[in-house]
Amino acid sequence: MKLIGVDVGGTFTDVVLTDTDTQQTHIHKVPTTPHDPSEGVLQGIVDICTAHGIDRRHIDHVLHGTTIATNAVLEQNGAVAGMVTSAGYRDIVHIGRHQRPQHYSIQQEVPWQDRILVKRRYRKTVSERRIPPSGAVLTPLDENEVRQAARELQAAGVDAVAVCFLFSYIDPSHEVRAAEIIREEFPQAFVTTSASVSPQFREFERFTTATMNAYIGPKVATYVNTLESELKQQGVGGDLHIMGSNGGVATANMVLEKPILTVLSGPAAGVLGGLWTGALSERNNLITFDVGGTSADIGIVRDGTYAEATARDTWIAGYPLMVTMMDIHTIGAGGGSIAYVDHGGAFKVGPRSAGAVPGPAAYRRGGTEPTVTDANVVLGRLDPDNFLGGAMQLDMASAHQVIRELAGQLGLGVDETAEGVLTILNANMANAIRSRTVQKGIDPRDFSLVAFGGAGPLHGAEVAAQLGIPEIIVPPYPGITSAVGLLTTDLKYDLIKTEFQVQGHLDFDKLNADLAGMESELHAQLAAAGIEAPQMQFVRAGDLRYVGQGYELRVNLPAGEIDANTIEQVWRAFDAVHEKEYGHVFPDNPIEIVNVRLTGIGVMPKIGPPTVAGGLHLNDAVVRTGRCLFRVGGALESFETPFYAREKLPLEQPINGPAIILQTDTTTVVPPACRCTAHADGNLIITLES
Repeated sequence: MKLIGVDVGGTFTDVVLTDTDTQQTHIHKVPTTPHDPSEGVLQGIVDICTAHGIDRRHIDHVLHGTTIATNAVLEQNGAVAGMVTSAGYRDIVHIGRHQRPQHYSIQQEVPWQDRILVKRRYRKTVSERRIPPSGAVLTPLDENEVRQAARELQAAGVDAVAVCFLFSYIDPSHEVRAAEIIREEFPQAFVTTSASVSPQFREFERFTTATMNAYIGPKVATYVNTLESELKQQGVGGDLHIMGSNGGVATANMVLEKPILTVLSGPAAGVLGGLWTGALSERNNLITFDVGGTSADIGIVRDGTYAEATARDTWIAGYPLMVTMMDIHTIGAGGGSIAYVDHGGAFKVGPRSAGAVPGPAAYRRGGTEPTVTDANVVLGRLDPDNFLGGAMQLDMASAHQVIRELAGQLGLGVDETAEGVLTILNANMANAIRSRTVQKGIDPRDFSLVAFGGAGPLHGAEVAAQLGIPEIIVPPYPGITSAVGLLTTDLKYDLIKTEFQVQGHLDFDKLNADLAGMESELHAQLAAAGIEAPQMQFVRAGDLRYVGQGYELRVNLPAGEIDANTIEQVWRAFDAVHEKEYGHVFPDNPIEIVNVRLTGIGVMPKIGPPTVAGGLHLNDAVVRTGRCLFRVGGALESFETPFYAREKLPLEQPINGPAIILQTDTTTVVPPACRCTAHADGNLIITLES
């Protein structure tokens, strides 16, 4: 089968094509087209097929990681969204909870109040009420009020509507009927319900998740529909699948219904690519370090499993969400990050980025501000004649000019300023990794750093040195590892149901019936996506807590019928997870099952291991030598440094730093006091001298 993975970054769009029958893999990069990312996607697919003589009609699957949803939230340019909610609860999405992003600050920003997804005048209330625990009707749904609300929202120019009723997680029928009426009255609107997106208790988070689904829905729908249409026009065969935040892909139809699934689409693919990379070298404990042109994404893999965000840690741009998401930390740090002197005279780098347009000054696209890429050019770490495999010529004079201007503001030399840019950026990224490791009781020295993205291998060794990480792994295709990650996963859908059952008083019939119903629903969804029963897998989990606690911990649930014997395994597993997370356990306290979860997996074809030939002699791999600057023991020193072609490096032969390793999709920096080895598994492994 022929598979294509496409990941859109802030600067470049990365494409990988693999044939699972011949195990041949090809890679390509094109500039991202910010005005319409689908143009870059189509260009990349057409280019890679044309370059390798592949008939586009014979492509079986196109898998895509997109930042459309994330950018709509970050840039606050989503749809004009409306909301229909229960009478008296119009302001839940504004009030929130007693928690604030910063508990003790009186001048903080509260995103859901300062950057409102649904303005108050577009929040309409209707009479209806269901009550727990059974969902019995206290107040019937007033359908005339729903019709009136829909008409008012249509007249106001709203594009999307979220229906959010209290206790709809118990019985969604009021929401379903209200959505039907809104579609009748306002057929052009994107309509979503809170129960279809996140059928869980905690109305603030459920309502926020639903309103964000509405806020991003029209933009995501336009993008996906346009991309599907253009793929067909270009004669590209196969189905389009979109990467989800949960580590799996979804069909285009599922994404059109629930665009909220894609809010971490690109970064999630990067973690999967890092996991694939680690597996090549039989490494199970990894810190994935994905640095592109605009941002750096950090994920943690322990014992071969990526971490999922807990209910209390699932946020996008400051908004709390209740969807299954990988635990990924993102900061504004990348090759396009702009260096500047702030109003107080402090030297800073990022988070503002030059992006794809105008980009760094060295890109010759009109950039006039100093960036990290320009600093790397000045320090000699990028070869102007071998950037993107020679497809792009870097402008050294412009890079020196913008760094020289910054140096004048700082009163430093050009070289010291360029090295200062990298020092600040590396420190920012190291601190971000500390926040996901040291601050959570994880020792980063027990992990390997998988450095990828266009800029990850440039900075990986120096960031690792700050953290004491002994080993850096550079993947076979580091600049397009997120695109590779798209070809390592499966179709994956999640369902959740609020349960509220307490140890000692469990209704096993209800618990098993709920799980069976969820499995039946996921089976139907996977079958609709073309997955045969033998390729379906189902994984159960529960959100558990001690009675009286405010938040839950995730615990796996056994397959098959759950009874008094098997549930004891669940209680013991929860105690173990609680002790690992908090350092203590309460074995005599009753445990509550808050939610049950089911993940349905449809197994898909995947990329195989890379084919690595290597060269015979190290001298044959030398492209040139040149002056590179590195800080050693506090002093900035100049080294005559060899530049090597990665594909010609002899295998299993250590190379002492300093060295620069070139390939089409990235440049790898091996600083002094480091050693690099090209392994037969396809990875470069850099080790630090102890």
